[in-house]
Amino acid sequence: MELTLILLFIILSIGVSLGVGSSTLAITNFFVAIADGTIDETERNMMGIVYIVLRVAMGIILLSLLALTIIAEMTHVVDVPHVFILSSWSLVGVLYSNAFLMTKHIMPSTIGPALQASSWYTLGVSMTLFSFGLANYKMLNFYLSYFVVILLAASLVNGMMAYLKHKRVHG
Repeated sequence: MELTLILLFIILSIGVSLGVGSSTLAITNFFVAIADGTIDETERNMMGIVYIVLRVAMGIILLSLLALTIIAEMTHVVDVPHVFILSSWSLVGVLYSNAFLMTKHIMPSTIGPALQASSWYTLGVSMTLFSFGLANYKMLNFYLSYFVVILLAASLVNGMMAYLKHKRVHG
């Protein structure tokens, strides 16, 4: 059982690492692509590859987190803080919902990329806190911190989009 848990946490960490890195590339590619006002075929192809890696990361996270949740909640063999599992599932829910809404072009570009990036980075920080045994935070503190990160990410993304538009229009 211990080896299974270690492997599941390694797989979860790999998924989160892939997701954080790919999310960083996705938002960077997005800025580069919109800088000239049009997304050309090469940029679209590169972004498509990054999105595939993001989907793989999301699949890895979903499966490994599900297995960890079942083991932690059903067997009580491993001492995984309930708050870590709940906060991780909250973030995974936002990642999946937002990705779906962005794919369907329902989520505006002023919110979607920032929400995705802030969710990935919050998941990465949460994993780091857990690995150091610091995952016994209060859910209210988690959600308030997450909200602040979303606001910060939205400010940065929208500020960058405004800057690129201004630069494009005014040279």
